[in-house]
Amino acid sequence: MKLNKNSRILIVGLGLIGGSYAMALAKKGFNVTAISKEQSSIDYATEKGIISEGFTDVNRDVVASAEMIIFALYPHIFLQWIKEYGNYISSGTVITDVTGVKCAVIDEINSMLPKGVEFISAHPMAGREVYGVENADDRIFHDANFIIVPTRDNTPGAIEKCKELGEILGFKKISYLNPVQHDEMIAFLSQLTHCIAVSLMCANGDPNLVNYTGDSFRDLTRIANINEEMWSELFLMNKKALLYEMDCYRACFDKLYNAISVDDEDTIKDMMRLSTARRKMFNKDGKPK
Repeated sequence: MKLNKNSRILIVGLGLIGGSYAMALAKKGFNVTAISKEQSSIDYATEKGIISEGFTDVNRDVVASAEMIIFALYPHIFLQWIKEYGNYISSGTVITDVTGVKCAVIDEINSMLPKGVEFISAHPMAGREVYGVENADDRIFHDANFIIVPTRDNTPGAIEKCKELGEILGFKKISYLNPVQHDEMIAFLSQLTHCIAVSLMCANGDPNLVNYTGDSFRDLTRIANINEEMWSELFLMNKKALLYEMDCYRACFDKLYNAISVDDEDTIKDMMRLSTARRKMFNKDGKPK
């Protein structure tokens, strides 16, 4: 069944991403129901027309009537929710998520779901350094990537429905990775970059740095303004892949360190040329920025 304006969509977790999903769907004419622990989040989202109705308790009838459920929760809360309330989900429902790790989540979720409920995992590669539905903004999806993470247990219909969701939300590019590929790629592209930003901000405690800094430092450390509860969980749940990428990064950093220490200008320039060439792939016009 394809998503249409009459499809019953439930979002569990009404923070920045869950709220931005709801906002994008509402703008396309979908009626979205939400479950969130904070009444203030429900009130705000209802007042702004982001959702049609919301609940702070897990209403069995609301869950059972949903055709698609989007879980915008921390991984451990997602697992606990399914353990406690997964039996409320009706056969034929497709569920999806926004979690940043997959291998530690997908199999365990599938083992707890009622028969006939299908979990097709996904990861919106979008976010901001602010939290809560009050900061929801569907524009964060428009230049972003959407990764669908199917397994051999997923049906073509569920995968297509998840792809359709990504298109409705307005993502620029939709890709497919298996759970292992996803966690390896995310360890490098997302988790390692946050580790670097955190380490950089912890390396110098001079309170006057803000008076001297330029755009390069601000750009590099933007993501150091971090949600410690969520990101520490993601780091530890993907520890093996993340430590591997940290070792690779450390080897490159040490190579540059050693080249500087012995005045090896050729190696320094070679690394800079390689860096510049690879960075071009991320620029919209292919030119250095």
